[in-house]
Amino acid sequence: MEEGISLSQLQERIKSAVSVYFSEKEWVRAEVHEVKKPLSGHCYIELVEKDENSDRFKAKASAVAWASKWKNLSQAFEFATGRSICAGMRILVQVQVQYSELYGLTFVINDIDATYTLGEVELARQRTIARLKQEGMFDMNRLLPLPALPRSFAVISAATAAGYGDFMKHLHENRYGFHFNTTLYNAPMQGDSAPSGIVAALEAICSDIENRGYRFDAVLLLRGGGSISDLACFDDYTLCANIAQFPLPVMVAVGHERDRHICDDVAALSVKTPTALADFILEAFVSEDASIASLASRMALSLGSRFRQGELLLNTLSGRMAQAVSARYRDSFHRVDLLEMRLTKANPMNLLAAGYLPVTGTCGRVDSVQSIKEGDEISVTFIDGIAECVVKKIFEK
Repeated sequence: MEEGISLSQLQERIKSAVSVYFSEKEWVRAEVHEVKKPLSGHCYIELVEKDENSDRFKAKASAVAWASKWKNLSQAFEFATGRSICAGMRILVQVQVQYSELYGLTFVINDIDATYTLGEVELARQRTIARLKQEGMFDMNRLLPLPALPRSFAVISAATAAGYGDFMKHLHENRYGFHFNTTLYNAPMQGDSAPSGIVAALEAICSDIENRGYRFDAVLLLRGGGSISDLACFDDYTLCANIAQFPLPVMVAVGHERDRHICDDVAALSVKTPTALADFILEAFVSEDASIASLASRMALSLGSRFRQGELLLNTLSGRMAQAVSARYRDSFHRVDLLEMRLTKANPMNLLAAGYLPVTGTCGRVDSVQSIKEGDEISVTFIDGIAECVVKKIFEK
């Protein structure tokens, strides 16, 4: 019967083989299954490889980044990708394979290729966009009409955030004197809790509209500048889906360092900073005010021109009427003069004065010797009296 070798001897052989075979550092692709960060400053990461069809583990190994390396590695990774290393993330790490008699096989992390993860992050982002489009949500909020002059807003932001304070000051203390109504719905605006917190704020807005009769023209999502890692939450599928389906227009003003996020793409409006959003709202009122002032000026000019034209027309008509009336008066006076002349001529007294003597008999006016005979009594009217006469003899012409 063979006595065999001791456990330590076997492990020594393994250690020796590993040190010979894995003398060089290796770049390894894997998914992060778990991350532990004890107070020592070291970072322990459990790496796994999954079967693409069944999602079951094909391989699993422990990796460690010593504190002396981890601080710089993590900062560089977060700056490049905007995210900290977390479970579910795919990473490309450079490791030194080591074997310890007490701790077994360990991968000591020497470097992390952030560009690989950045590609994975962008791939995940594109998958989220594709999913929103496939589910018919991507354009829903963007297609809602923006109010021409919005005055009442539900604001989602952190109450103590500088971006929120800048927005409120810029909007409410505007030099034009425009007045607005804003209601704050406080929510975390960075980190893992931000998506669920913002979604809860959206639900609270809906509840206040339905149960408390609140009326808003739009919802404003505000956050000032920050690092890429601070703003990574705005690519979250659940958050973006809720923004896309919200029944009111959502205006997003998240201070980006460089890239747009999915929430910018699904919102009705997106601007770079909270102050820029305040300027956008104010500009709508300034433009409308200028339009009204211009219209009033044009109306005043038009009315002034109309009044002047009317005055000129009135003066012209007045002159024409005066001329017409004057002509009518002159014509009337002329007719009266003619009538007076005719009446004067027809006056019996004037006729008598001119020697015309009317003669009347028993049968009325005598205007011919044929109507009288000798012995008839006739009356001759003079201007100063009447003479009664008897016809003695008639001489015919």
